[in-house]
Amino acid sequence: MNSSLIKSVLLHLALGGFLWGSANISPSAPKVMEVTLNSAIPTPDKAVSAVTVDQKQVEKKIAELKNKEESKKRAEDKRIRDLERRAANARKQRESEARHIKKLEQERKAKEKEAAQAQAQAKKARAIEQKERAKAKQAEKQKLEAESAAKAAADKRKAEEEALKKAEAERKIREAEAKERAAEAERKRQQALQEQMLQEQLAKEQAARNKIRQQQVVGEVDKYRALIMARIQQNLLIDEKMKNQQCRVNIRLGFNGLVTQVKSLGGDKLVCEAALRAVRMADTLPVSKDKDVFDQLKNINLTIKPEF
Repeated sequence: MNSSLIKSVLLHLALGGFLWGSANISPSAPKVMEVTLNSAIPTPDKAVSAVTVDQKQVEKKIAELKNKEESKKRAEDKRIRDLERRAANARKQRESEARHIKKLEQERKAKEKEAAQAQAQAKKARAIEQKERAKAKQAEKQKLEAESAAKAAADKRKAEEEALKKAEAERKIREAEAKERAAEAERKRQQALQEQMLQEQLAKEQAARNKIRQQQVVGEVDKYRALIMARIQQNLLIDEKMKNQQCRVNIRLGFNGLVTQVKSLGGDKLVCEAALRAVRMADTLPVSKDKDVFDQLKNINLTIKPEF
């Protein structure tokens, strides 16, 4: 029996003693407390039987309390066993989980180790591959450089050969052009010489013709000057005062001999007046149809001397 059960029994015993003591109290004494298990008010006649009944009830109550306490104890024991069982299960589960975690950790470490080894091997393989690739690249580079050098040499030889061929062809062309230029220059020189000789001959002939023509023009000019002077003398009114006097006049003529202008250039006044009057009276003067002759007559200066 635990402490809670003892406390319960003592409580019920004290209650029973109290009820028994209450039955021996004088009736005139005031009733201070009314306690009964069945809610009935006890009387002095029934005090003993009440105490007996109460004792049985107390024992019954004690038995109930004991059963209840044992039930609680069993329940508590069961709860404790359940807790212990659950704790054991939990412990087992934790241990299982710990083993599982440890196994997973071992597996993880193993995988990490494998991964590290694989990575190291891959790294080593990549390094080897890179090295081989670098060697291959270097070999390819050397091959390309060799091919490029060979091609450059071949191109250079070809270029030199083509340059030599071109230079030879250009030299031949220059020689041919030089010969052609020399021949052309000689032809031009001969042609120029012939033309010069011809021009000289033509110039001589032209000079001879011009001289003859000039002589003809001069003769024609002199002839028409004489005719003009004769016409003026015919119309000139003279006076004794004009003897040994003269006047210089300028006469401009049209293509048909028409006098377009006449003026005095200086001389004796009477002679000049008579000369101007004589020219105007003539109106037209003799002119040549030859242009060269007319060009020397269209603006002519004459010296008029009266003839006695």
